[in-house]
Amino acid sequence: MNDQSPSAIRKPRADDRLLWDIIMGIYGYHAVLLAHDLRLFPLLTKKPLTLPEISDALHIALRPAEALVSVCVSLGLITVADGRYSLTPLSEDYFLESSPTYFGGFLDVSISTGVLTFDRLKRAVLTNAPWIYGGEDLYASHERQTERARAFTRMMHNHSMAAALAWPDRLDLSGCRVMLDVGGGSGAHSIGAALKWQELRAVILDLATVCAVAEEFIAHYGLQERIATHAANMWSDPFPPADMHFYSDIFHDFTPDKCRFLTQKSFSSLPPGGRIIIHEMLYNKEKTGPFTVAGYNVSMLLWTEGQQFSGSELSRILQQAGFEDIAVIPTFGYWHIVTGRKP
Repeated sequence: MNDQSPSAIRKPRADDRLLWDIIMGIYGYHAVLLAHDLRLFPLLTKKPLTLPEISDALHIALRPAEALVSVCVSLGLITVADGRYSLTPLSEDYFLESSPTYFGGFLDVSISTGVLTFDRLKRAVLTNAPWIYGGEDLYASHERQTERARAFTRMMHNHSMAAALAWPDRLDLSGCRVMLDVGGGSGAHSIGAALKWQELRAVILDLATVCAVAEEFIAHYGLQERIATHAANMWSDPFPPADMHFYSDIFHDFTPDKCRFLTQKSFSSLPPGGRIIIHEMLYNKEKTGPFTVAGYNVSMLLWTEGQQFSGSELSRILQQAGFEDIAVIPTFGYWHIVTGRKP
């Protein structure tokens, strides 16, 4: 038996705040989901409200109203002054439907799919297979179920638009004529690039059901003359002509071998001087963080067969395909681009 005398009991070397942050984080996230679902954020656009006013408007008791509001205040989503609560700029950007960077569709899918449960994650880990759709492949499911594909595409638009408006500022695309947005979904990144670079045209390559949703977003931004859709299978169909290939949140869906296949396909299809751009949340070089990217990597276990990469890993894939002038460029939040040119 171990010696449990007072002199033998070692005191902790670090306090336990990080442990509690990890444990309570799941409660905080679900509180934000519920605040969104109850429409707390639109409520506060009208005028600053007191806690009793929020409680009455949401038709919930004062105690749960205070619990939800306190989480949002602690996270910087809501601010309080003189006992009245109002939105912060962050919430105005991401929690209001009137904002071009509205994130609510992403949260709606998190709610409707019950994305993260312990049992579902355990199944994904033990089987090394995605379990969001009960073990069915994400893309096969979207080909069969139109409404599921539409919901996912709208979710990814909300997920993507803020970053899509940022990365085109970090590159000189004045020499590019046509951007092929491979697996481009809603066209968020084509829209962002076209808004910044007025001479650039774009083609969104995706499933037919997804292209139909993309055309709605293209029309919303009045870009029908500059952005087209191309229904195709990126694995088996030839790429239409373009001098720039763009992949956002595509490489992290697939195995490294499949990523190498796409990279080589782009290299073969691009003209000399053509550019490839990969847009992802990246691990640091040692793959020890950031924590959010590590969490995103866990989400890939649930959704796909893929994983998050480091910038050096993606650079190596581009180099092996023959690309030169490879660069890793931070763009917005956790997002980066990895780019190279065909000699």
